[in-house]
Amino acid sequence: MDGHRDRLLRRGDYIWGSFLKAERVDGYIVGVNPGDRSDVLGRFPFSDGSVDDAVDCAERGEVTWRRVSRVDRAKAIRKYRDSLNKFQEKFAILITRETGKPIWEARQEVIASIRAVDLLLEEGLQLLEPRILNEREARSDYRPRGVVGVLVPYNLPLLIPTLNCCAALLAGNSVVLKPSKFTPAVGQGVAEMMDRCRLPRGTFNLVQGSGTGVGQKLVTHPGLDALIFSGAFDTAMAIRRATFDRPELPALYQCGGKGAAVVIGGCDLERACYETVVGSYLTAGQRHISTGRVIITEDIFDPFVEQLARRAVRLSIGYGFDVSTFMGPLISDNFRNRYRKYGRAVVARGHHPILQAANREIADHRGFYVEPAMYWVDWERGHGFINDEPPGPSLLLYKVRDWEEATALHNKLKYRISTSLFVDAEHRNLAEMVARLKTGSLNVNRGTIGASLRLPSVGLGRSSNGMPGGIDLLRFLSTPRSTLVEG
Repeated sequence: MDGHRDRLLRRGDYIWGSFLKAERVDGYIVGVNPGDRSDVLGRFPFSDGSVDDAVDCAERGEVTWRRVSRVDRAKAIRKYRDSLNKFQEKFAILITRETGKPIWEARQEVIASIRAVDLLLEEGLQLLEPRILNEREARSDYRPRGVVGVLVPYNLPLLIPTLNCCAALLAGNSVVLKPSKFTPAVGQGVAEMMDRCRLPRGTFNLVQGSGTGVGQKLVTHPGLDALIFSGAFDTAMAIRRATFDRPELPALYQCGGKGAAVVIGGCDLERACYETVVGSYLTAGQRHISTGRVIITEDIFDPFVEQLARRAVRLSIGYGFDVSTFMGPLISDNFRNRYRKYGRAVVARGHHPILQAANREIADHRGFYVEPAMYWVDWERGHGFINDEPPGPSLLLYKVRDWEEATALHNKLKYRISTSLFVDAEHRNLAEMVARLKTGSLNVNRGTIGASLRLPSVGLGRSSNGMPGGIDLLRFLSTPRSTLVEG
């Protein structure tokens, strides 16, 4: 697998049904494998002026696409799904090269992307069915919003744009996609698969670039009719400030911020430890629903932490194309520095390092590798670190007296997108625990990274702005319009 180091053909932006290289280039994204900096995928040019062209073309394309029937839209998106299926290994290799995640995990993301499209086609379209009241000669139809701007992160560079873009297109909208600056090649691959669908010109468009330049111009473009942003909370707040004078713009912010686990005495300790380790350190802790905090009752705190640390230090950290690797590198050197700085800040506040944040050297591969970190936070005596997102493979542990204190502390967390509750299924207070936990998604005796796109969920606190994801995106990307006819 390590032989996949060829430089890619950089096609440029995808606008009006063709790949175009801008006449005026404002800069380049240098695609580098974070697991081996000697593996350079290429230099991807970008231009701020491409945003105007892409949105203008999307406005024209949307006029044609909204008139296409839902059945024919589904046929086009099915072609995208079939192309993904055909080029599974190509995308898995691209994902590993651009993010550093292990090849087995990259393959899982490709399969999950294919299943997401299947779900939209099999169940999502039902959400767009009109409601007809024949006795009153009245009906309600779901109509597309128009031009949808989609900005996606690097941690799931294929799954998130696939879900968001396919949902927007199925609802009858046109799309302008901006991939993460860390994963331009996967973004280009998405455009290549869309090109195979033979969509009307302007229906799907892609612009490369940084968030501060191209991204800023896209989110503030007056031609947008809706916006989907997946990424950091601070960036979401910057977008809200930049679009303050457009309160009518429908915007969906998916900020994640990491999930939490609540471990109650009497639970299956072995399972709780396994699920917590996987949830904390898979994708090097860079998923939006990775486990960032664990709240543990004092009766099992010591044995749980001992087993957790023992499992963490045995994790296989290494190059993504090595078959034994469980945890790859962080996405950049800047993020690695932030990870170590966060660990120092936790210790400086008087909390206890169990596993300290540190770099890891991997033979023959110069990348952004780190050790898994773990800290016991003495939250009752000072700064509890409950308002931020622990970066990378950082895990914060909290000791509480009982389940009531555990749920109370959990509900103070600023990010509550996903919560794991590890508890004896026969616990007499289980129903009350479930009722009290305020979270977007509750997984009982399973990790935070398990989710179903079939079920709508809304991240609480700073994890979102209250809009559901999954196949319910189709409702956000449509507007119901009622029609009354005088007989």
